[in-house]
Amino acid sequence: MDTQIAFIGAGRMASAIVHGIIDQQHYTPEQIACTCGDDPTGTALAQKTGIHHLPTLETAAHSAKTIVLACKPQQLTAITAETKEAVRGKLLVSILAGTTLERLHHTFPLADNIVRSMPNTPGQIGAGVSAYAPLYPLQKDHAAIVQNILGALGQYHLVPEEQLDAVTALSGSGPAYLFEFAAALQEAGTHAGLPPRLANALTIQTLLGAAKLLEQSDESPDALRDAVTSPGGTTAAALQVLQNAQLRKTVDQAIQAAKERSIELAKL
Repeated sequence: MDTQIAFIGAGRMASAIVHGIIDQQHYTPEQIACTCGDDPTGTALAQKTGIHHLPTLETAAHSAKTIVLACKPQQLTAITAETKEAVRGKLLVSILAGTTLERLHHTFPLADNIVRSMPNTPGQIGAGVSAYAPLYPLQKDHAAIVQNILGALGQYHLVPEEQLDAVTALSGSGPAYLFEFAAALQEAGTHAGLPPRLANALTIQTLLGAAKLLEQSDESPDALRDAVTSPGGTTAAALQVLQNAQLRKTVDQAIQAAKERSIELAKL
């Protein structure tokens, strides 16, 4: 079996990467393998995509040239000496939240290079954004592999590792902030007299449209906001309430809290 890449873990993010790298023709299903713990995710992913499902971590690590670590962080304690040996000389890409390069290197000291990455949940539909940091500068072939893996989820950015906690707080946790805001908009819409289904439809399309405009415009968010806001108008009245509630300060505090928690989790 000519396995090029093996996934340790077969959950949602691993599945998204597998689907993406197959769809983008970076690998064929025959070149991909996965393994998992005592759950059906690995066999389900193999049946759905045609990749190989392997019974053990050691078998998966031995079989591939690149390893994608996509299990739960606490499962690192179950890594055996045989698995460590199986990773010798290979590229290891981790998508484990809060798991530092130092810890990964301690767990897999024989890996040729290790990359720590932070994707986010929109990667499940190819609309995500990831940041990554390597233990050592990436060779050209390894850089291409990492970009293929993370590119399957959406956009990606190379950053120093010390920025990954802030990345986690902004884009890693960020979708939850937007979902919370969407829920608030829907709820407020119904309080204002809209039927729930209509409030939901208006909320979703408003957020989608605003995000697309922000992406395609050369103007800053502040400038786009001002373009919507007429002095003394309805938008100005709403924004005044948000300003009085110190929305930006609250968001800043939320990001700082998430960053600090990311740092704490990395020490556990």
